[in-house]
Amino acid sequence: MKSNFAEGILVALLMTAAGMAQPPSPTTASAAKLVAGAPATHEDIQRLFSVMHVREQMRSNMQLIMSQQQKMIRETIKQRAPALTDEQLNKMEAISKEAIKAMPLDGMLDDTIPIYQQHLTKSDVNAMTRFYSSATGQKLLREQPAIARESMQAASPRMQKAMSDIMDRLARMADEEAGKTKSVPEQPKN
Repeated sequence: MKSNFAEGILVALLMTAAGMAQPPSPTTASAAKLVAGAPATHEDIQRLFSVMHVREQMRSNMQLIMSQQQKMIRETIKQRAPALTDEQLNKMEAISKEAIKAMPLDGMLDDTIPIYQQHLTKSDVNAMTRFYSSATGQKLLREQPAIARESMQAASPRMQKAMSDIMDRLARMADEEAGKTKSVPEQPKN
């Protein structure tokens, strides 16, 4: 469960921090490159990431998402397992925080550069770099963490309710499955 949760967060962070949209189909991307110009180089993408402060945003978003998720997870665990002590809950939180700190974010971000190269031309990257180097682009980048934080806070009650509803449904399903197992008569042993 921990790895699926971490993988989900990683995917969300990569999409949020780098501003990834639905990728075009390979044929469309190839045709667009032929019309639009030369492909972006590894260095072009690194320059864009640098101007956009993508690494810093990725770390910040990871911390934001984890803090929001930990609150929701802690509340859900408390509801489902009220016997757990605060010390046990704190230990669980500490383990998840350490796991996030240990994630190789720089390497994971570097792994995305070829994807950007497939979908963006040198001209695209130069235009984006110009925008994000401008005062307006830098303001957008500075304001994004506050926008993300406030958006998460606004959406948190709805997310908590949805998570609680899902947990309730799963608990009911588990109870039903357990009931089916108990109601099946034991077969005589030969």
